[in-house]
Amino acid sequence: MANDKENKKLVEEITSMDVDFAQWYTDVVKKAELCDYSSVKGCMVIEPAGYAIWENIQKELDRRFKETGVENCYMPVFIPESLLQKEKDHVEGFAPEVAWVTHGGSEELQERLCVRPTSETLFCDYYQRVIQSYRDLPKCYNQWCSVVRWEKTTRPFLRSREFLWQEGHTAHATAEEAEDRTRLMLNVYADFCEEVLAIPVVRGQKTEKERFAGAEATYTIEALMHDGQALQSGTSHNFGDGFARAFGIQYTDKDNKLQYVHQTSWGLSTRIIGAIIMVHGDNDGLKLPPRIAPVQIMICPIMQKKEGVLEKADELRDELIKAGFRVKVDDRDKNPGFKFADCEMRGIPLRVEIGPRDIEKGEAVLVRRDTREKETVSFAELSKRVGELLESIQQDMFDRAKAHLEAHTFAAASMDEMEEILDTKKGFVKAMWCGCRECEDAIKEKTGATSRCIPFRQEKLADTCIYCGKPAQKMVYFGRAY
Repeated sequence: MANDKENKKLVEEITSMDVDFAQWYTDVVKKAELCDYSSVKGCMVIEPAGYAIWENIQKELDRRFKETGVENCYMPVFIPESLLQKEKDHVEGFAPEVAWVTHGGSEELQERLCVRPTSETLFCDYYQRVIQSYRDLPKCYNQWCSVVRWEKTTRPFLRSREFLWQEGHTAHATAEEAEDRTRLMLNVYADFCEEVLAIPVVRGQKTEKERFAGAEATYTIEALMHDGQALQSGTSHNFGDGFARAFGIQYTDKDNKLQYVHQTSWGLSTRIIGAIIMVHGDNDGLKLPPRIAPVQIMICPIMQKKEGVLEKADELRDELIKAGFRVKVDDRDKNPGFKFADCEMRGIPLRVEIGPRDIEKGEAVLVRRDTREKETVSFAELSKRVGELLESIQQDMFDRAKAHLEAHTFAAASMDEMEEILDTKKGFVKAMWCGCRECEDAIKEKTGATSRCIPFRQEKLADTCIYCGKPAQKMVYFGRAY
């Protein structure tokens, strides 16, 4: 009876997502030990389980970046105020979120230093010094670092005052090369989200209102969470030659003429961990896609104090690790029910159960986290079957998330219809737009929904703007967002 209560308590500590989605999210983050609050308000402690996910994200993204010719570097954490002021739109966009250093030790600084909210100005300052000729181009650099933005409202992973990310900054000889790189990196993000995180995304361009401060164009991937809220999951910006003119980044071309470089910037942050939780999780906790899960397989020995059980569990673990899987044995002195619930709560894709009877028969029980389907497999076939199941889980998780996205993407022909969808069905709303900022602002004020993106795949839903009735220019995805 005590064991049943212990197992039940583990699940009850997670609020049902249908009751309070925000509290469900916080409960999962805390219970799965992904992160914790810190004594620095608005900043989080990323615990080993959460950081292990980020490490896998880093590893996979870094590989993909380098395949496109990107090199890693590192810039200072401080930016002189005079440097930040060089690009007017950029500084105005970040001014409300900037944290300033005014003293070094006990001495007041002659010039304030900004704690980097992003590093465009530092890269521009560097490129101005090292780029002289067309032979120096392109520069395709990226850095893995943390940034600080003084957010008023914070939530674990989704919005914190300090967070981890990567930021790529490139310089090119022509506008065409910069545009190609901007779109290339957006597709790197989109493919990564869909192939590794099993998160389907909408690819498109931000409106002028929503684009990055100082950019000519911002491209985005937008994901839909389980509760119908949108989450911007990665962005790529084409700066044109605006920053180059502000910072004097010029090169001598093949005709010995001075030209300004064209630049891009692109980034993805620990916010994506929040997306993994909210796209795939359920009332029992996390569901991690196998390709990103730090532990893909948990072996749970049953009656582990019996002779040979733990030894067999360790043997199977070593065999599976040798086959290329990420595996652990849960050898804690806990009852099986607790271990199973804990394994599910932490989102481990596949569970292997073995006890004395299983060992006698030379087989193990495999349990999928996503569907909880069970099957028995012989030890001889274990490695092969585990590989097949993990691939199936990965694909099935993506298919379910895509079906959810499609089922919660609606077309609206009127403002009344848009409001009804957002209030009762929740999700993305596709609608026609005239291109005017005034209509975009009015839609947000009336519905609480922002323009998420102008999708690359356009549809003609109507001839007129959903708000003002003037001729429509583009079909836009709208949604309420985190």
